Amino acid sequence: MSVFLHGLATALPPYLLPQDLVQAKAQEILGHKYPQFERLLKTFVTAGIDRRYSVVPIDWFEADHGWQDRNDAYIDGALALFGVSTELALARAGWAAEEVDCIVTVSSTGIATPTLEARAMDRLGFRADVRRVPVFGLGCAGGVSGLSLAQSLAAARPDDKVLLVVVETCTLSFRTDRLQKADIIATVLFGDGAAAACLSGQKADGRQVSLGAGTQTTWADTLGIMGWDVDDTGLGVVFGQEIPGFVEKNLEAAMEGALDRSGLERGDIARFVCHPGGAKVVDALEGALQLEKGTLQAERDVLRAAGNMSAPTVLFVLEQVLKQEVQGQMMATALGPGFTAAFLPFHVGADAA
Repeated sequence: MSVFLHGLATALPPYLLPQDLVQAKAQEILGHKYPQFERLLKTFVTAGIDRRYSVVPIDWFEADHGWQDRNDAYIDGALALFGVSTELALARAGWAAEEVDCIVTVSSTGIATPTLEARAMDRLGFRADVRRVPVFGLGCAGGVSGLSLAQSLAAARPDDKVLLVVVETCTLSFRTDRLQKADIIATVLFGDGAAAACLSGQKADGRQVSLGAGTQTTWADTLGIMGWDVDDTGLGVVFGQEIPGFVEKNLEAAMEGALDRSGLERGDIARFVCHPGGAKVVDALEGALQLEKGTLQAERDVLRAAGNMSAPTVLFVLEQVLKQEVQGQMMATALGPGFTAAFLPFHVGADAA
């Protein structure tokens, strides 16, 4: 059963963080605390990022913040991004909020109970009987895994209108107390953002983007590669330096398995759409997928313009790819905690089935 993309939109929060400003502020706050900070300064330049966006102004990071401060900022910022991305996606789909039958919300950078879609219901105008599917813990894989989940829900009920919203506020995990290399790399890479997509089993107007069933691969003994440490102060990033090497060594076989499960061959794929975890990860993706260097230019462009926003980032890339008027069979992929690779086949073209 094919599922069709009716609308896709992305959103960024209001506070622009140019990379040179982030570097200067991090040096001011961390330079005297972290003995290796000067050695890591070059990563601000080599990360392939010009700017990020945050739900809080840069001065917010000068003070110490605990769980409540961070989570309050998450709820406020994520809810605003949820609203903006949803309204844009619905407008592009030509849907009204009251037409939505199911909402899948993907977010791992804060805790909200009631969840974000429940908090947004009255303002956005969702029906009282809309089905809510909040998903936590997917991390950077959440864009592809969330799209896969929304696809399966739409395939099960082809007449339903399914809304996927993916929102992360990574900047709020900035830490001044742990003084680990992973925290510096997170400061170099991460920004905030959201994306929303409208799916159904009915064909969309205009160019057809049809989504196949997604698959995943989770490797054994890899829990320590990526995730969160949780303590009294908040969420602390787990971001292993072995990620690029792991990708180069293991992703190709996982991709071959995903293609096989989807009834596809490598030669069928006109474009891979990847989550750009960082400049080194994009290089590793091109190597693992046997692509010419520079092939994943949309991934680099998104990284440069908005940083790594975790889960929504791959949907920013998808938006850019679709703007290029490319057609044919494609495969989206993203890596996240588990350690997991998520895959989603999709076809772009007027004759998509």
